[in-house]
Amino acid sequence: MRAVVCRDWRPFEELEFEENLPEPELQPGQVMIRVGAVGVSFATNLVVSGKYQRKPPRPFVPGTEVAGTIAAMADDVEGLEIGQKVMSFVDWGGMAEKVAIWSGQIYPLPEGMDFGEGIPLLSSYGTSYGALHLRARLEPGERVLVHGAGGGVGLAAVELAKAHGATVIARAGTPEKRDWLRERGADHVLDSRADSFKQDVLDLTDGQGVDLVYDPIGGDVFHESLRALDRGGRLLTIGYASGTIPEIGANLLLVKDISVMGFNWGTYWGWSPNDERVRFSPVRARVMEALTRLYQEGAIHPRVHATYPLERYREAWADVRDRVSVGRVVIAP
Repeated sequence: MRAVVCRDWRPFEELEFEENLPEPELQPGQVMIRVGAVGVSFATNLVVSGKYQRKPPRPFVPGTEVAGTIAAMADDVEGLEIGQKVMSFVDWGGMAEKVAIWSGQIYPLPEGMDFGEGIPLLSSYGTSYGALHLRARLEPGERVLVHGAGGGVGLAAVELAKAHGATVIARAGTPEKRDWLRERGADHVLDSRADSFKQDVLDLTDGQGVDLVYDPIGGDVFHESLRALDRGGRLLTIGYASGTIPEIGANLLLVKDISVMGFNWGTYWGWSPNDERVRFSPVRARVMEALTRLYQEGAIHPRVHATYPLERYREAWADVRDRVSVGRVVIAP
């Protein structure tokens, strides 16, 4: 089996490509997936660099979001079929030709969807749907500011907010990304390379500010976003692509009567498939059903920026690292 391997903590581009590796052993309750697509993200680099919350035992194969075809199943697995197209999260192991996954975490790939599109549906749209609906309780007509709107979770947040009847202000750094956001229905599109955005947001909202901020960036963007909120507004902290985790001055929350909340989609998949509390998560199932329905209705359009073969994994990471991608970058083992 061919795979990308992390033998010691290092940047993603320094990982090793190896051949003739043994296939994963199929354990009871598991399904073997022939990987058709696996996602690459900033989080992937954090994991292999040893900077993520969880540190896999080395050596390991990175890659947590996979879509592919069922190649084999343990004898005790029910409700799935050999040859079925599916998608799932896995602790690690996705950047290989095959990966073994606990059967309870596998969901059918929607009809008509290719493997690459399954990666953003599973991860980016899952994150954004959970954040907007489960945590922030987004209401139709509310004003939403989306940072990093040209990236995977940002694009998903724009589409999902619009599908729910919100007014969306999206920020992105390149003309191509901003044009795509307008096509996807963003009401206002701002250049994220500008030094400041607070005044632009206030001008677009008659001086009031927005009801909700979706922030996968952190750093200075987080702090200015607090000041771009209307009274009673909420800020979703989703990630820290800036590399800086912000600290909150609680006095501002009090003075403006605003809230800051986090959302971690991984919580609903469990830090490990052995976590009994999430083996049959009704929340996870509800989100996946909602996203499948929205896709089939044409309300959302998962976008893949580029697909690379396994041996060109460094090029895939460069697209993510340099922020040139519009949507998700995937590897097709």
